[in-house]
Amino acid sequence: MLLSMNIGLVSGRCQSDQQSLLLNLKKTLVFYELASTKLVKWNSTPDCCEWPGIACDEGGSGRVISLDLSFEGITGGLDDSSGLFSLQFLQNLNLSSNSFNTPLPVRFANLTDLISLNLSNAWFIGQIPNDISKLTKLVSLDLSSNSFLGGPALKLEKPNLATLVQNLAQLEELILDGVDISAQGSDWCKALSSSLPNLKVLSMSYCFLSGPLDASLAELRSLSIFRLSSNNLSAPVPEFLANYPKLTALELRDCQLNGIFPQTVFQIPTLEILDLSFNELLQGSFPEFHQNLSLQTLLLSNTNFSGTIPGSIANLTQLFYLDLSSNKFEGRIPSFRKSKNLTYVDLSHNQLTGEIPSGHWEGLLSLTYVDLGCNAFNGSIPSSLFAIPSMQRIQLSNNRFGGQIPEFPNVSSSLLDTLDFSSNKLEGPIPSSVFDLANLNVLDLSSNKLNGTVELHLVQKLSSLMTLDLSYNNLTVIASGKNSNLSSFAQIEKLRLASCNLRVFPDLRNQSELFHLDLSDNQITGPVPGWISELSFQYLNLSRNLLVDLDRPLSLPGLDILDLHRNQLQGSIPVPPSLITYVDYSSNNFSSYIPPTIGSQMQTFSADSFEGNQGLCGPPSNLVCFNPLVSACSNTNGSISGIEIDWNFLSAELGYIFGLGIVILPLMFCKRWRTWYCTHVDRVIFRVFPQLDKRSNNLGRRAQRNRRRQ
Repeated sequence: MLLSMNIGLVSGRCQSDQQSLLLNLKKTLVFYELASTKLVKWNSTPDCCEWPGIACDEGGSGRVISLDLSFEGITGGLDDSSGLFSLQFLQNLNLSSNSFNTPLPVRFANLTDLISLNLSNAWFIGQIPNDISKLTKLVSLDLSSNSFLGGPALKLEKPNLATLVQNLAQLEELILDGVDISAQGSDWCKALSSSLPNLKVLSMSYCFLSGPLDASLAELRSLSIFRLSSNNLSAPVPEFLANYPKLTALELRDCQLNGIFPQTVFQIPTLEILDLSFNELLQGSFPEFHQNLSLQTLLLSNTNFSGTIPGSIANLTQLFYLDLSSNKFEGRIPSFRKSKNLTYVDLSHNQLTGEIPSGHWEGLLSLTYVDLGCNAFNGSIPSSLFAIPSMQRIQLSNNRFGGQIPEFPNVSSSLLDTLDFSSNKLEGPIPSSVFDLANLNVLDLSSNKLNGTVELHLVQKLSSLMTLDLSYNNLTVIASGKNSNLSSFAQIEKLRLASCNLRVFPDLRNQSELFHLDLSDNQITGPVPGWISELSFQYLNLSRNLLVDLDRPLSLPGLDILDLHRNQLQGSIPVPPSLITYVDYSSNNFSSYIPPTIGSQMQTFSADSFEGNQGLCGPPSNLVCFNPLVSACSNTNGSISGIEIDWNFLSAELGYIFGLGIVILPLMFCKRWRTWYCTHVDRVIFRVFPQLDKRSNNLGRRAQRNRRRQ
């Protein structure tokens, strides 16, 4: 009897009408069953209060008070007739991260007991109905979306923001990111301060809000999270923000802020997150940081801050993410040893100077990312960076670091995926331990003073490598020998070996992902290998070598930049793809004409791209070779200075110039007059026979019309 009684009590928790409403809701919703983890399991047990996503009240009445259908792959089936709006006792409703793509149903207003409504990224569209303002018990309202990524957006026009919030006095969280509000500063600020006295979380990024921030916002004394990123505030940051006693997050990224940022905001004891990045007109400097501050994330990248980074920043012991890049900070950097939780440091693109003591980075066992690039640091690279077990990226490019690159300890367990030491003054050989960093994805040591020999086959140990740049050092890269075949390499995408004393073409025929290749300024001889056309290059630079020929015509439809200048290439010039943006064929031995079939794109390149090829003619080169008398420029029998006369083209009128030929023919056999003849014979003929000049002009106009049609 006791057992049967217990079973009866359990099965009786969920009211039958509530279960029927839920099953009807499931029936009407359109959702992907493979994406669903909740709806697909409804009706698996007799008690709906045990269904996933469902919670009932604790009083045993069997009323459904919480419904969570987030991430269920719902694509439709929710309208004003839905059984959802008959669940009168709902207090918490979460439909986030679905794809409804319909306007918000007006009957949300029926759910008058709602305390929390989360419709974020559910892809509702259109005007937010005024009926939402009837949910007077709401404590949390989230209508945010990623509409700024290009999807449809909710908007607040009629009613506007003031109408929406006028009855929501209990509201503590208002999250409207991505909703098109398009309101002036004083309007939206006063609407919030007058109607939402208990507001703790205000998040309205990407809402098309204007500034300035009205002083009425100072009345929101409970505010903890304040996010207004990516709005056009175009105003200074007001001092009153420092007076919020509970502020933990201030995010004003990309708001066109200007003026001088108040230092007092840095010293808010409760502040954990401060993001002012991408406000290029915002000026400021650091105060002294006293102890017991709570800052964890500090983002000032791409602003106009200046001055020094004070040593008191070491007092920010909770700091774990620091980005001060693209500012005007100067002087030396302080130690970060007290910030034991630090994971990310970006000080790049500043005016920082001096040596960096190795001890500055000791004990930072959580550090994964360091970027000190584009400063004026000197001295040796701090070896302590290499010993941090969690380190993944070290970027020190464009500085004045000297000395040798230290060996890497514990390479077998290293997580390093990026090493960028380019554009420094580093000397000596590349440490052998570099080629044992199995997780390395990017290795850029270009533009230093490194020396020694590098066997290219060593790179095949770097199974994750995608970018390799050893250009412009004093290195000698060996790409020949029994291990020269790179077929077992990782699939490299970007390979730069300019000025590496290469003498042979590396065998890259199996590098199907390679799209950027720079082998310029070497001593590579012989032909350009035919397998070049089998890869999908966007950038190809083979300039300043000793290349003599092409194994086969180049066929690279995706090519954007092609540089072959200063070689010994001969024959016909390669025909580049129609949408290419840069070509340089200068200083070779090409002896063909520039094909008119390339169209107007080739004519956009300067004559400099073709100069230095004595037998190359045709626009845009300076040597004219195409007119009604000419079919090609080639050094074949019957040619005159590279121009072959097409006698079949000429009409009977040319018989009249026989007498003129008596004068001209002797000049054809005089070497010093050949160039004169090539450039002037057509001018002479057209002067004598103006009707031929007229025919030429007609042909030229016809060709021009055809090009325009193409």
